[in-house]
Amino acid sequence: MRFVERTGSTNSDLLGKPDAVEGEWLVALAQDAGRGRQGREWQSPSGNFYGSTVVELRPDDPPAPSLALAAGLALIRAVEAAAPATGLMLKWPNDLLLGPGKLAGILLERAGERVVAGFGVNLASAPELPDRPTAALSSVALLSPEAFAPILAAAFARELERWRSDLTGLIGLWLESAHPIGTPLTVHGSADETVSGNFAGLEPDGAMRLALADGSTRVIRAADVTLG
Repeated sequence: MRFVERTGSTNSDLLGKPDAVEGEWLVALAQDAGRGRQGREWQSPSGNFYGSTVVELRPDDPPAPSLALAAGLALIRAVEAAAPATGLMLKWPNDLLLGPGKLAGILLERAGERVVAGFGVNLASAPELPDRPTAALSSVALLSPEAFAPILAAAFARELERWRSDLTGLIGLWLESAHPIGTPLTVHGSADETVSGNFAGLEPDGAMRLALADGSTRVIRAADVTLG
């Protein structure tokens, strides 16, 4: 595991490092160009966690998009181990909530047969966002990025192995830690399309099932999702 004081983006650094191997981690104490899904800026003040790791895809691996479930489960397990807190919940596809606020996010980016998994966790402070509430772990426990990094790395290694050997079991564990079946959700898709429905579980590849008011079910593979 390598720590740096500052970089543009840990994901970009590993994506641009062709000799990076599975299990390699890069952790920055601050980022100048952190980003989330769909290229959104991820505010990266010092004191929070910004780290990325590499997964080398194998021919017999499950569908690559389902790796987001392993990353999410690893993230909630690491936070639970580092600072036991009530109110933690996974939100599809890539968020960890503390109460109603976003505590952490995950960004998966693929380059050939490698996936870089990036994690941003509000350990010390929570940036203000215009479209959603945020939360910081410091409201319940004090934890440094240096202390959190090995806990997350160990949790991710465990869940990566589970992803490869027992995807069905992994999905079950993810569901136990996420918003319950029947939770009202709003899906913000491409071209400003908005669809409301109720969470109806996951497909075998990790896509979300959304139960609509007309009784049909829509499978969502990529979108922003808000509760309610």
